[in-house]
Amino acid sequence: MPQSRLHAVQRSLTACRQHTLWLRYPTPYHWPSTQAFLAARCIPGVETFSNGLYRRSLSVAGQHAVLEARPASGNRLYIQLSGVPASAVPFLIARIRRFFDLDADPARIAAELSRDPLMARLLAVRPGLRVPQGWDACEQAMRTVLGQQISVAGAMTLAGRLVVRHGQPLRVPAAGLTHVFPTADVLAAADLENMGMPRARAATLGTLARALKEQTGLLRNGQALEPLVAELCRLKGIGPWSAQYLALRQAGASDALPLGDVALAKALRLLEGPDSRLAERAQAWRPWRAYAAQHLWASLADT
Repeated sequence: MPQSRLHAVQRSLTACRQHTLWLRYPTPYHWPSTQAFLAARCIPGVETFSNGLYRRSLSVAGQHAVLEARPASGNRLYIQLSGVPASAVPFLIARIRRFFDLDADPARIAAELSRDPLMARLLAVRPGLRVPQGWDACEQAMRTVLGQQISVAGAMTLAGRLVVRHGQPLRVPAAGLTHVFPTADVLAAADLENMGMPRARAATLGTLARALKEQTGLLRNGQALEPLVAELCRLKGIGPWSAQYLALRQAGASDALPLGDVALAKALRLLEGPDSRLAERAQAWRPWRAYAAQHLWASLADT
């Protein structure tokens, strides 16, 4: 999408480091699904979601800050930033747009996915469904490993423990927010055991944190899917599911698909019967398998 269409309307109080933004995006956008996704995955102390308002702590340019976001009228996302230097605003606009998948092309995705009858049905229920992205590589990497083979709620409990033990206390006042998520540098050197998870999973957290510290572009947005998956799978403790999920959720790979995902297989069986096979069906969803996966995950709420 041309840069001229990504602009934001902005009102700033520079002396107070407060900035109000309205970020435009192409329609449709199925906000209830994105909001439900975020609400279920709030890391205690780092994120909250209430009455349609998403809030999180962050660190930018060495300063602690707070973001608030909610959909507004006129196909805009309202953003309030507190504690952010003016020079960091363009960087954060780009990150927020990626986080909420604002620059997706819903018309093109729908046109191509709807060639498949199942996807056509799901698109009719949730037009403009987006694939929310991780806030940053380290946070999403830790979320992914913590979520291996346990529930979302269980993973967020573990993430909250990780934050309390290794995150920095938030230096700006914000109700419900207490810490910023720990950095890869901190986690690479941290003792990650005795937090209520298997020792092998704790070791994988450390392995991935060290990889991100040494290769800051490991999960950069826009890279080719297959080389990224191969690179991630070389890390001990990272298998195809985790690699594909990281590609989908952090690297923005529109064709990423974690085939071994139990919830995806369950959703497909519920929609098409017990004989349906995800790997076979997914061939019809290329090159938008990440969006197809998001539709399948979202469909579980209907059952």
